[in-house]
Amino acid sequence: MPGIAIRTTLLVGFPGESEADFAELMEFVERQRFERLGVFPYSAEEGTPSAEMADDVPEEVKQERVERVMELQRNISLEANAAKVGRRLRVVVDRREGDYYVARSEYDSPEVDQEILLPAEGERLVPGEFREVVVTACEEYDLYGRLA
Repeated sequence: MPGIAIRTTLLVGFPGESEADFAELMEFVERQRFERLGVFPYSAEEGTPSAEMADDVPEEVKQERVERVMELQRNISLEANAAKVGRRLRVVVDRREGDYYVARSEYDSPEVDQEILLPAEGERLVPGEFREVVVTACEEYDLYGRLA
Protein backbone atom coordinates (compact mmCIF):
# COMPACT_ATOMS: atom_id res chain seq x y z
CA MET A 1 0.00 0.00 0.00
CA PRO A 2 1.70 3.23 -1.10
CA GLY A 3 2.14 6.00 1.43
CA ILE A 4 2.59 3.89 4.55
CA ALA A 5 5.64 2.67 6.47
CA ILE A 6 5.69 -0.57 8.40
CA ARG A 7 7.95 -0.76 11.42
CA THR A 8 8.69 -3.40 14.00
CA THR A 9 11.04 -4.36 16.81
CA LEU A 10 12.46 -7.85 17.09
CA LEU A 11 13.87 -9.88 19.94
CA VAL A 12 16.53 -12.52 19.28
CA GLY A 13 17.92 -15.20 21.56
CA PHE A 14 14.71 -16.04 23.41
CA PRO A 15 15.18 -19.25 25.46
CA GLY A 16 14.99 -22.23 23.13
CA GLU A 17 15.59 -20.20 19.94
CA SER A 18 17.43 -22.50 17.53
CA GLU A 19 19.54 -21.60 14.51
CA ALA A 20 16.60 -22.82 12.37
CA ASP A 21 14.26 -20.42 14.22
CA PHE A 22 16.68 -17.58 13.63
CA ALA A 23 17.04 -18.48 9.93
CA GLU A 24 13.24 -18.31 9.64
CA LEU A 25 13.30 -14.84 11.22
CA MET A 26 15.96 -13.69 8.74
CA GLU A 27 13.87 -14.97 5.82
CA PHE A 28 10.84 -13.14 7.22
CA VAL A 29 12.77 -9.85 7.48
CA GLU A 30 14.10 -10.28 3.93
CA ARG A 31 10.62 -11.00 2.58
CA GLN A 32 8.78 -8.24 4.49
CA ARG A 33 11.37 -5.48 3.90
CA PHE A 34 10.37 -3.31 6.86
CA GLU A 35 10.93 0.42 6.46
CA ARG A 36 12.01 0.69 10.10
CA LEU A 37 13.31 -2.14 12.26
CA GLY A 38 15.02 -2.44 15.61
CA VAL A 39 16.36 -5.59 17.23
CA PHE A 40 17.35 -6.42 20.80
CA PRO A 41 18.89 -9.46 22.46
CA TYR A 42 16.67 -11.31 24.93
CA SER A 43 17.29 -10.69 28.60
CA ALA A 44 15.26 -12.06 31.48
CA GLU A 45 12.86 -9.55 33.04
CA GLU A 46 11.99 -10.22 36.64
CA GLY A 47 8.38 -11.26 37.14
CA THR A 48 7.83 -12.51 33.58
CA PRO A 49 7.17 -16.15 32.69
CA SER A 50 10.28 -16.30 30.51
CA ALA A 51 12.48 -15.32 33.47
CA GLU A 52 11.76 -18.80 34.85
CA MET A 53 13.04 -20.46 31.65
CA ALA A 54 16.62 -21.61 31.18
CA ASP A 55 18.40 -18.91 29.17
CA ASP A 56 20.14 -21.41 26.89
CA VAL A 57 21.24 -19.03 24.11
CA PRO A 58 24.73 -17.72 24.90
CA GLU A 59 25.17 -13.95 25.05
CA GLU A 60 27.71 -13.99 22.19
CA VAL A 61 25.19 -15.84 19.99
CA LYS A 62 22.49 -13.30 20.85
CA GLN A 63 24.79 -10.42 19.94
CA GLU A 64 25.88 -12.09 16.70
CA ARG A 65 22.21 -12.55 15.75
CA VAL A 66 21.48 -8.89 16.49
CA GLU A 67 24.34 -7.94 14.17
CA ARG A 68 23.16 -10.30 11.40
CA VAL A 69 19.62 -8.89 11.46
CA MET A 70 20.89 -5.31 11.46
CA GLU A 71 23.27 -6.00 8.54
CA LEU A 72 20.32 -7.32 6.55
CA GLN A 73 18.23 -4.30 7.59
CA ARG A 74 21.01 -1.86 6.63
CA ASN A 75 20.84 -3.14 3.06
CA ILE A 76 17.03 -2.98 3.01
CA SER A 77 17.05 0.55 4.45
CA LEU A 78 19.68 1.76 1.97
CA GLU A 79 17.63 0.40 -0.92
CA ALA A 80 14.46 2.08 0.38
CA ASN A 81 16.29 5.37 0.97
CA ALA A 82 17.88 5.32 -2.49
CA ALA A 83 14.38 5.09 -3.95
CA LYS A 84 13.54 8.38 -2.18
CA VAL A 85 16.31 10.40 -3.82
CA GLY A 86 14.65 13.02 -6.03
CA ARG A 87 11.30 12.71 -4.24
CA ARG A 88 9.52 15.41 -2.31
CA LEU A 89 8.72 14.90 1.38
CA ARG A 90 6.90 16.89 4.02
CA VAL A 91 9.07 17.11 7.13
CA VAL A 92 9.00 18.67 10.56
CA VAL A 93 12.11 20.56 11.65
CA ASP A 94 13.50 19.28 14.96
CA ARG A 95 16.67 21.26 15.63
CA ARG A 96 19.88 22.64 14.27
CA GLU A 97 23.12 20.68 14.66
CA GLY A 98 26.26 22.29 13.30
CA ASP A 99 25.93 22.86 9.56
CA TYR A 100 22.54 21.11 9.29
CA TYR A 101 18.95 21.40 10.35
CA VAL A 102 17.68 18.03 11.47
CA ALA A 103 14.17 17.13 10.32
CA ARG A 104 12.05 14.00 10.12
CA SER A 105 9.24 12.74 7.97
CA GLU A 106 5.85 11.52 9.08
CA TYR A 107 7.29 7.99 9.13
CA ASP A 108 10.08 8.73 11.61
CA SER A 109 9.90 8.77 15.41
CA PRO A 110 12.14 11.29 17.17
CA GLU A 111 15.42 9.92 18.54
CA VAL A 112 14.68 6.46 17.11
CA ASP A 113 14.41 6.61 13.34
CA GLN A 114 16.30 8.20 10.53
CA GLU A 115 16.69 11.92 10.09
CA ILE A 116 16.63 14.23 7.10
CA LEU A 117 19.57 16.62 7.13
CA LEU A 118 19.12 20.01 5.49
CA PRO A 119 21.99 22.47 4.97
CA ALA A 120 21.77 25.29 7.50
CA GLU A 121 22.99 27.92 5.03
CA GLY A 122 20.39 30.31 3.71
CA GLU A 123 16.88 30.45 5.13
CA ARG A 124 16.52 30.11 8.90
CA LEU A 125 14.28 27.18 9.86
CA VAL A 126 12.23 27.07 13.03
CA PRO A 127 11.91 23.89 15.11
CA GLY A 128 8.35 22.59 14.95
CA GLU A 129 7.56 24.00 11.51
CA PHE A 130 6.60 21.79 8.58
CA ARG A 131 8.47 22.21 5.29
CA GLU A 132 8.58 20.57 1.88
CA VAL A 133 11.98 19.17 0.94
CA VAL A 134 13.52 17.33 -1.99
CA VAL A 135 15.73 14.38 -1.07
CA THR A 136 19.15 14.84 -2.68
CA ALA A 137 21.19 11.93 -1.25
CA CYS A 138 21.01 9.11 1.24
CA GLU A 139 22.85 6.82 3.61
CA GLU A 140 21.58 3.63 5.22
CA TYR A 141 19.65 5.44 7.94
CA ASP A 142 19.64 9.11 6.96
CA LEU A 143 18.51 11.28 4.09
CA TYR A 144 19.93 14.57 2.86
CA GLY A 145 17.75 17.19 1.28
CA ARG A 146 17.11 20.79 0.35
CA LEU A 147 14.07 22.99 0.68
CA ALA A 148 11.65 22.50 -2.19
